[in-house]
Amino acid sequence: MLQPLVPEQVGRSVAAATTPATRLILALAAVHAARVAQIANLMLDDLDIGNRRLTIAGRVRPLDDLTQKLLLDWLEHRRNRWPNTANLHLLINNQTVHWISAAMRGQDATLGRLRVDRQLEEALTHGPDPLHLAVVFGLDEKTAMRYADSARALLHRPLNSQVSEVCLTGPRLC
Repeated sequence: MLQPLVPEQVGRSVAAATTPATRLILALAAVHAARVAQIANLMLDDLDIGNRRLTIAGRVRPLDDLTQKLLLDWLEHRRNRWPNTANLHLLINNQTVHWISAAMRGQDATLGRLRVDRQLEEALTHGPDPLHLAVVFGLDEKTAMRYADSARALLHRPLNSQVSEVCLTGPRLC
């Protein structure tokens, strides 16, 4: 059964994200449940800041305030650091996939665990509906059912044994 992360695990990963790029990467995994390869493949054309949309792996997602702020911070840093780049990748180069995970290495809340935690949080918040999870995150049916089953089990545990809920979309990621 999938288990939610505890606030201390998330807090340590947030503390490890010390650059504009790593803060954005952390939000993409924790808020949008993006995989490392999906983050590495993001292009500038995947951003629609004016309409508050972000396309991840072909799926259009609403752009929340936190992710928008972190995107703007990263884009400003990118513009200052590489003012003449013509690279259309959001995170600059094709070696990105290697350093994306490096900042979270050794943390309990890795990018993969944050992605899983976000999907589980969706199932806990909106009900253990595999169809909803498949639509929101583009999950295949078996994966969506696994998240729904885990959420159902967590929701039906006795109150005294439940882990406190973790909010990944707060100012802790800023």
